[in-house]
Amino acid sequence: MGLDAFKAEVEKRQGFAFEPAKPFHFESNVDEFGWIKDAQGKYHFTCFIENGRVQDEPGKDFKTGLREIAKVHKGRFRLTANQHLIVSEVPESELSTIKGLLAQYRLDNVQFSGLRLSSSACVAFPTCGLAMAESERYLPVLIDKVEKICEENGLRNDSIVMRMTGCPNGCARPYIAEVAFVGKAPGSYLMLLGGGYYGQRLNKIYRENVTEPQILAILGPMIKRYALERQKGERFGDFVIRAGYISATTAGKHWYEGMGGEGEYREAGL
Repeated sequence: MGLDAFKAEVEKRQGFAFEPAKPFHFESNVDEFGWIKDAQGKYHFTCFIENGRVQDEPGKDFKTGLREIAKVHKGRFRLTANQHLIVSEVPESELSTIKGLLAQYRLDNVQFSGLRLSSSACVAFPTCGLAMAESERYLPVLIDKVEKICEENGLRNDSIVMRMTGCPNGCARPYIAEVAFVGKAPGSYLMLLGGGYYGQRLNKIYRENVTEPQILAILGPMIKRYALERQKGERFGDFVIRAGYISATTAGKHWYEGMGGEGEYREAGL
């Protein structure tokens, strides 16, 4: 049908023409955690809920905590596109009460690494029948190990967008992450690199099949080099392109071009 024909048909059915497209740019692909105050004097707190899982665990009674907040909170709860939660529209008169409850149930803890704060995963096993590999239950474990690499190289507070899904359907939006893993079989993942930090560029397949030891062996030297050679303000997804690990995806139809890496980093057999 084509875009022009589709656009014309929509305009015909709705009874008016679309205005010319306006320029735009992405400014963020991650959430801003903690408190903010809006122009109306209301307060909003963005909680870090790892992979969106609200449940009670030892030392993290999130489900109980949110229920207790809901009993007194007169504002709203909002979900973010990155699976986190905002306690929204808190008036100044209730601020101390909400802060107390957030602290009591450790919902106010946002002192995590930039990598963890920027991560997300789909539910995968055991809930999703389409999953071919772990995701929600495994990504935090993998991040524990990748965090150590980041910390060794002075990058604890640097945001790197890492995402994982249990199958190619991509419910955690892995295809716009700077580094992503898509499940193929238990313990085995497709590895993608080079997505835009702001969500402005698709990533690309770097390795067709990786296990945890291979992931760590690949990311270790890559993250170290990023720490040493990055330019001012350069994001990880941009660096792996400039450093020659992977080529940029300039359009969706070019997604497969250059898959498997570039030059000396190209996967053998591709």
